[in-house]
Amino acid sequence: MSGWKAYLDDIIFGFRKHKELAEKAFRQVDDRGFFHKPGEHSNSIAIIIKHVAGNLASRWTDFLTTDGDKPWRDRDAEFLIGPEDTRERLLAAWDAGWASLFQTLAGLHEEDLLKKVTIRREEHTVFQAIHRSLTHTAYHVGQIVYLLRLVTKEGWQWITIPPGQSQQAKDAGGKYLK
Repeated sequence: MSGWKAYLDDIIFGFRKHKELAEKAFRQVDDRGFFHKPGEHSNSIAIIIKHVAGNLASRWTDFLTTDGDKPWRDRDAEFLIGPEDTRERLLAAWDAGWASLFQTLAGLHEEDLLKKVTIRREEHTVFQAIHRSLTHTAYHVGQIVYLLRLVTKEGWQWITIPPGQSQQAKDAGGKYLK
């Protein structure tokens, strides 16, 4: 396996794990918790989903040929929930943003890695833009999981190893199971 293939597989794996973690978390909350803002200057899970969806769609649509901050993106609106922002519509936008990311990553080639792309008129190598997006996404996935814990008082299903159960999550050789 080439270094490029191993790198790309690892990046895709990382993005998929973050997507899976967020989805395991927000599937556990009802609509009230989904749209709840824990404070005046806080975001709800719904707002974070809307923002990540908008960010991924903007960054990964025509990735190699246009600025990652598309003219059609209204970033400020991503932090407002209107009557049209139902859970179903937000999750559809979430899925579309991720689809754009994965489709673009699948089409990249080793020779693309050092090409220049722009994000908000700032040049990045493809390598840098990938890591910028992965870091940004991971940051917001952490917020989603944290917010879910704040709004879910009962019935929380752990999406990682529960506290105090690390030993049960290991096989006989001391390695973590899945």
